[in-house]
Amino acid sequence: MWFRNLTIYRLPPGWSRTPGELEATLTEFPLQPCAGLTLQTRGWVPVNDAGQFAYGQEQQVLIAMGADEKLLPASVVNQVAGERIARLESDKGFKLGRKAKREIREQIAVELTPRAFSRRTELRGWFDFAGGWLVVDTASANRADEFTQTLRDALGELPVTPLQSEPSMDALMTGWLAARQAPGPFELDDEAELTTADENKATVRYLRHALDGKDIAGHLSNGKIVKRLALTWKDRISFVVDDKLQVRRFKALDTERVREESDGLPPEQQFEIDFALFSGELGALLKDLAAAVNAARD
Repeated sequence: MWFRNLTIYRLPPGWSRTPGELEATLTEFPLQPCAGLTLQTRGWVPVNDAGQFAYGQEQQVLIAMGADEKLLPASVVNQVAGERIARLESDKGFKLGRKAKREIREQIAVELTPRAFSRRTELRGWFDFAGGWLVVDTASANRADEFTQTLRDALGELPVTPLQSEPSMDALMTGWLAARQAPGPFELDDEAELTTADENKATVRYLRHALDGKDIAGHLSNGKIVKRLALTWKDRISFVVDDKLQVRRFKALDTERVREESDGLPPEQQFEIDFALFSGELGALLKDLAAAVNAARD
C-alpha cells in the first residue's frame, strides 16, 4: 500500500473526480496484453482483490496503471542477426555494408517480436482532491510522464503541474544543511549529496552519517550545493528528496506497530485501514512540504 517513491503534482483548485467517475472511465481503458508486433501496451488495472479500478475514501482515491512489455534483448537480436549476416556473406562472397546489416537487424527484430516473452508491471497513483494533489509511486520522470499521459488520454484532461520550490530546491537544501536545521516539522537525517556548480560536478556523498561535521561545513563554504538530502517528518516518516523534488525511499517508521495492532483482520479490512493511514499521513506531509519549499515566496 505505502508508496516507496513520490513524483508529486499539483491539481488546480476545484478540479476533482469522484471514485465512481474514475471507476467508470478507467474500466473503459483496461490493460491489454501485447499481441503480434506490438512491443508495449498501457492501460488500467484493479487496485484491490475486489476488482476496483478506483478505490476511494473521502476525497482520496487510489488507481493503478499496468504496462505489458515484450522483452527482446538487443543481445539476442544481435546474435541472430550476426548468424544470418555471416551466412549471407559466405554465400555472396563479400562483406555486407552498414545499411544492409542494419536492415537485417531490423528484420530480425520484427521476426522475433511475436515470440518474445512479456513482462507486466504496475504503477500506482494517488489523488487527494481535498489537498489538490496527484502523487505517482515512482522517482522516474519518464515513468511518471507515461502515467500522467495515459491518465490524460482516458480522462480527456489532466491539468497537473509538478510541485516546485521557491527559491530552487538545491538552494533551499543547501541553506538547511548550512544552518543544520530543516524547516517546520522536518529534521535532517543521515544522508546527503553535495556537488560543485561547475562543469566538473565534483560530488561527495554521505550515507548513514551525521550531517553536522566540520567537513560538511567546509564543502559548503567551498561552494558545493546540496543535490539530495534525507529528512524525517515528525519522527513518523523518513525519505530522501532531490533538487527536482523527487522523493525516494519514502518509509513510514511505525508501520510495524500498526500492522501488529491490525494483525488477523480480513484482507479487505486491512486494505481499508492501510489506505486510510497512508492517505492521512501523506496528505499531512505534503501540506507541510509545500509550506517548507515555498516559505520564501509566501
